[in-house]
Amino acid sequence: MGETESASALAKGLARALERVGMGAPEGLKRLTGGATMESWRFSSAGRDFILRRAPSAAMMEGRAIGHDVEAAVIRAVHQRGVRAPEIVVELEETDCLGTGFVMRSLPGTADPRAILAANEGDELAFDLCADIAMELAEIHNTPLDSLPDLPRLEPSDGVAGLREQFEDAGADRPIVALALRWLEGNLLSPIEPVLVHGDYRLGNLMVEESTLTGVLDWELAHLGDYHEDIAYGCMTVWRFSRPDRSAYGLGTLGDQSIEYASLYGREVDPARFRWWLVYRTCWWALGCWRMGATWREGADRTLERALISRRTSEQELDLLLLLEEDAPREERERDLPDNAGTSEPRGEASAGELAVAISEWLATVKDRMDGHDRFQHAVARNALGIIARDNAVRTEVRDAQLARDLLDGQVTLAQPGLLAALRRNTLDKLAVDMPKYPALAIARKTWTKEE
Repeated sequence: MGETESASALAKGLARALERVGMGAPEGLKRLTGGATMESWRFSSAGRDFILRRAPSAAMMEGRAIGHDVEAAVIRAVHQRGVRAPEIVVELEETDCLGTGFVMRSLPGTADPRAILAANEGDELAFDLCADIAMELAEIHNTPLDSLPDLPRLEPSDGVAGLREQFEDAGADRPIVALALRWLEGNLLSPIEPVLVHGDYRLGNLMVEESTLTGVLDWELAHLGDYHEDIAYGCMTVWRFSRPDRSAYGLGTLGDQSIEYASLYGREVDPARFRWWLVYRTCWWALGCWRMGATWREGADRTLERALISRRTSEQELDLLLLLEEDAPREERERDLPDNAGTSEPRGEASAGELAVAISEWLATVKDRMDGHDRFQHAVARNALGIIARDNAVRTEVRDAQLARDLLDGQVTLAQPGLLAALRRNTLDKLAVDMPKYPALAIARKTWTKEE
């Protein structure tokens, strides 16, 4: 179904929902780009802008810790106490035939990370925005728990057990993920007094106008837990986008964020707890990307974006290795990497990779005929074809079930001669195929091979 047809089908059901709160029919309904798990649509009513956030089917919500009804209740609770969350105007009902979700008032600014970082390049602007983001997070964590609906509570031991189960279900054949799980289990944290954890507090889910935070979006992962989890999540390398050198949101340093966070409510940032949650959430996202492939393969969501995100697992494997290798012996950290596998020169008929390039080149000629979400999907398609072309030229393999099992059981560690070097080489080669523009790849390549 094309975007125009989708908008037309949505309009009737959305009009029914809006009518319940005395609002007029939607105008200018348009699918927004991005959003790997939920759909977002912008529209206007009586001259004001709104956002519809929805899951088109109940199947897409299976296995989620909270539903849209609980998410909406959390947003209402924090909005009422002054957190810069959007105002919910109406929730979808079954008779609307739109799936599950809700309508929110649109907020000023942009959530585009690269636009935010570009507008805040100067140190002073970046620091101001980083401080604003950190203090808003402290406000969220100070939400009275008795004002919230029932939410799941995440304890470190339960979280790691859940990750291990996912790992086993997915084949348990990725050594770096096994290494991370072993480290998490060996350094397990004790529980602390829980707070409201947003769960996805990062650039991409934060609305910013110039250097001011205007809104906190996407509360679908909200739960009760350790405040360090939210702090660490926003510092993951993947969420720094074009500024991997700036550890907090791509804007500042962890020190900047910690000072501003602590100044509001006196909660200090414990470096050991921070590192644990940084490893945990990086491992969590590696498995989350991995799971996207199964979601596509099983038919629950056959969108191209879903399949492509599964190849981003290699980004998190690189980041995990960078986080964990400091525990390896010095001689292993200084060991030269083995040579890479090299490339194969195609001969004769066009290879699968060359066919992918040919299709990508043709797609480039029709780009200007597309707009909105179709234009976004066009870019996703070209990225997917690029992966096919590179994968065909360079064969990489990161699966090793026996090594993963030995690492998970503690039979093998990074002290084993040559293991760290081999993991580094495999990770560099795999990421060069999957996501060669990932900013941390250049940093790792320079650190590990001295290449510029």
